[in-house]
Amino acid sequence: MSKLLERITVNSRQCGGRPCIRGMRIRVSDVLDLFAAGLSAEQILEEMPDLEMDDLRAALVYASRKLNHPILVA
Repeated sequence: MSKLLERITVNSRQCGGRPCIRGMRIRVSDVLDLFAAGLSAEQILEEMPDLEMDDLRAALVYASRKLNHPILVA
């Protein structure tokens, strides 16, 4: 899975420093929004031909890792 995460890039001069796919101006959140809207992976790849299936997987892994952090309650 760490290989997949290498596809996610963050550049402070691109997309406001938001995580993107392979240095392109396609944000992880763009991919997640399309999944949330009900598009299948195949439909997303049709809509965004610069993406690859592993890019979609990377976006999901990235989101999962960001959400899976401990929350300390006092």
